[in-house]
Amino acid sequence: MAESDNHDSNSEPNWFTPKTLLVIFCVINMLNYVDRGAIASNGVNGSLRTCTEGGICTGGNGIQGDFNLNYFQDGILSSAFMVGLLLASPIFASLAKSHNPFRLIGVGLSVWTFAAAGCGISWDFWSITIFRMLVGVGEASFISLAAPFIDDNAPVAQKTAWLAIFYMCIPTGIAVGYVYGGLVGGYFNWRFAFFGEAILMLPFVVLGFAVKPLQLKGFGPAKLEKTSAREAEGYGGAVSGNEELIDYSSKLTSWSKGKSDITDQVSKFWTDFKVLFSDKVYVVNVLGYIAYNFVIGAYSYWGPKAGYAIYHMENADLMFGGVTIVCGIFGTLAGGLILDRMNSTISNAFKLLSGATFVGAIFCFSAFLSHNLYGFLVLFAIGELFVFATQGPVNFVCLHSVKPSLRPLSMAMSTVSIHIFGDVPSSPLVGVVQDAVNNWRVTSLILTSILFISSGLWSIGIFLHSVDRYNEVDPLAAEGPDSSPLLCENAAEMSNESRLP
Repeated sequence: MAESDNHDSNSEPNWFTPKTLLVIFCVINMLNYVDRGAIASNGVNGSLRTCTEGGICTGGNGIQGDFNLNYFQDGILSSAFMVGLLLASPIFASLAKSHNPFRLIGVGLSVWTFAAAGCGISWDFWSITIFRMLVGVGEASFISLAAPFIDDNAPVAQKTAWLAIFYMCIPTGIAVGYVYGGLVGGYFNWRFAFFGEAILMLPFVVLGFAVKPLQLKGFGPAKLEKTSAREAEGYGGAVSGNEELIDYSSKLTSWSKGKSDITDQVSKFWTDFKVLFSDKVYVVNVLGYIAYNFVIGAYSYWGPKAGYAIYHMENADLMFGGVTIVCGIFGTLAGGLILDRMNSTISNAFKLLSGATFVGAIFCFSAFLSHNLYGFLVLFAIGELFVFATQGPVNFVCLHSVKPSLRPLSMAMSTVSIHIFGDVPSSPLVGVVQDAVNNWRVTSLILTSILFISSGLWSIGIFLHSVDRYNEVDPLAAEGPDSSPLLCENAAEMSNESRLP
């Protein structure tokens, strides 16, 4: 009864239900990927100044034209935000153990909004590169913490479907970004695309600080600790003659405590890191995801340029955007729903990951062999349907192959790995390959073949011994009712689930 009264007194607004949380996080996730699609679009990314043999020159446009970037620099620009993302993701995941995760998301979105506006006022290659890095820092908190919140509050029988809805925003956001960037860059100026993103994200920054913060499963609430000075105040006049000594002692204690806290955070991070990467199921899942993301990252950036060069698409941004948004939505949702119907187990997730990626790779490879635009579009669309079916299952494995208190770090290190070994190097490397072979069809076929490697890696996971650790209790991480999320629309269902053997 006491627990019930405590929950009522601290309950969130009636409108803030699990479904509302899912919608809010989906919109934020979509805006993150609208930014990626926009900077890759021809309207924002632009093209270099070109000259014919007769000496007739056409001026460049967009970022590439204004800053006179070669393809290698252009590829680096697409990956610059990943630097901030990679550095900040483990930090935010570690801070989640001592600071409220929901507030950390608010901090991250604040940095993202500032950085997006900064991209719009950038004046050269280095300035926009720095702002792109800060965009990644802002996104890091959201990427690490949003999926665990969704997993906590989703109905037990629909966890993968809810994750699929969330990750459906990746292809949808990129596709919308292509269209958005093409329209804004074409009718106005590429800078306005970034200003628009910042304005759209601003309400969610406010929401991140205005709504009562939520807790994650496996994490207790952050406890406020009194400083030595506050404790000393409790002695009243007994310490009035030693105020300077108390002040000095307070500062010294605070400095020592701060140093100790940092050391403690680093030690805990390293311990959790070793536990995470000693798990064969988690490692195999991430390795397959790295190979997959190497291809998808390069597709998202170079796709419009390749389509324009190979098939002379007049509206490459709109064409790729349309195919990606339709196939991304249906493919991602289908993957989540199918895994829930199959019974959401880690072994079944690996079966779906391996099979869908293999079939998708066949169709995408065949698409780039086609010499007909419509043949390419049909084959590539079918391939993307299968390829995007992996989004829900791969993140289900990341969340359920580790104990609850490791989920933020699991998502953070998955993100770090797939970017640092996947799409961060893929865009520049594909640019280097294209500079060498000067044939977008050959370059695209080489890139697509890596999907077969991804399928092979995920197939290994089918034969590994795996245990769903979602309900595993870590007594050191949290105790009692504080470890459950505050959005309790599904609390009874979760309680029943926790009693299952």
